Amino acid sequence: MSDFNQYPSQLETSQEYHTEPVKKKKKGRKVQSFLSMVTAGVVGSMLTIVAIPNIDTLQNLSEKISGVTGEQNSAISSSNENNEAAAVVTTAATTTKDSNDIAVADMVEASSKAIVGIVNLQEQTSRYSTDTSAVEAGSGSGVIFKVTGNEAYIVTNNHVIEGASEIEVSLYNGEKASAQLIGADALTDLAVLKIDSKDVEGTLDFGDSSTLRAGEEVLAIGNPLGLEFSRTVTQGIVSATDRTIDVTTSAGEWELNVIQTDAAINPGNSGGALLNSSGQVIGINSLKISEDGVEGLGFAIPSNDVVPIVNQLIESGQISRPYMGVSLAGLEELPQMYLQEVPETVTEGAMVMQIDSSSAAAKAGLAVGDVIVTIDDVKVTNSNDLRKYLYNDLSVGDEITLKVYSKGQEKTVTMTLTGQQATS
Repeated sequence: MSDFNQYPSQLETSQEYHTEPVKKKKKGRKVQSFLSMVTAGVVGSMLTIVAIPNIDTLQNLSEKISGVTGEQNSAISSSNENNEAAAVVTTAATTTKDSNDIAVADMVEASSKAIVGIVNLQEQTSRYSTDTSAVEAGSGSGVIFKVTGNEAYIVTNNHVIEGASEIEVSLYNGEKASAQLIGADALTDLAVLKIDSKDVEGTLDFGDSSTLRAGEEVLAIGNPLGLEFSRTVTQGIVSATDRTIDVTTSAGEWELNVIQTDAAINPGNSGGALLNSSGQVIGINSLKISEDGVEGLGFAIPSNDVVPIVNQLIESGQISRPYMGVSLAGLEELPQMYLQEVPETVTEGAMVMQIDSSSAAAKAGLAVGDVIVTIDDVKVTNSNDLRKYLYNDLSVGDEITLKVYSKGQEKTVTMTLTGQQATS
């Protein structure tokens, strides 16, 4: 059963467990034949880097990549005077991609200053008392992308921090900081954290992922298997762009647009950066297919998908999507006892299992047990079909028309979509 008020994730996450709009859907070949074998592995953070052209000093290189000095600072950071977070933007590459004047090692050294380890701490009750304590439930990676005054912002995967009662960040210099969760979005598997900037030594800019082509070299930097192997670097290429992966999240089934890479991704790498040859973040590493005989199938969320989500999370702490106010289940999921009043000719659709009494669906007269078979004349095969159409093609305030079977009788229901903040 999927709930339109919440929102989930279960591809093999690169988060390591020690006890362990949105924009229109992009076209792309679906990677479905493997997904039954995906071990729910949103594999950890990866950061990709390739050689960039000559820069006078390592200090200048660090400043160039960090984007917190000169003209780039004015583009992505707000003035220290007003201390308000400005919108994050993608930055055009300032160097040619085939330049090898600066060693990859120099780029890695400069970029690593913006890569952090993230530990998910969750409350656990003692077996022998009612006392609770925060214990490590998992770990992952993150990327510092903005410094504003005394605050530094980090992007990571939602699945890295989901369920945490406390979040601890490990910085380049070895210092640890307590992080505040600014906002998270389960469907896109992204989250933004905030820490004190006093020990931050660098940031990374977002590049334009729409310019990527298969074959381009990338580097992944992250913390595979935990902080013991922090800032591990792997190298690969862009294997494909515009892939679509079916994922199960805490908010329901979803199709995630991703970049495919053969750079090695392992548990703990989730939330790290995939870098292009200019040292820019062109993806946030999230998933991999893990199965015997399968190698080099890793996936990153494109930077052009990350930036608008990050900006909205910083602005409001939440992602607002069109809201009907129902929980649904596909007919194929339900036992026969739920289908007694459904006509035999109706074999596909989404049954209403719960209704928010104050929602547009309730006001329009939908009832528990109704089966939705079309939305705006678009066929609804299951609950996922309805969700994809709702989030990809509609906006708050749109009027929709549903074809519904209610107690065996066909009827038409019209409603105006409202907005509800969807949080992780």
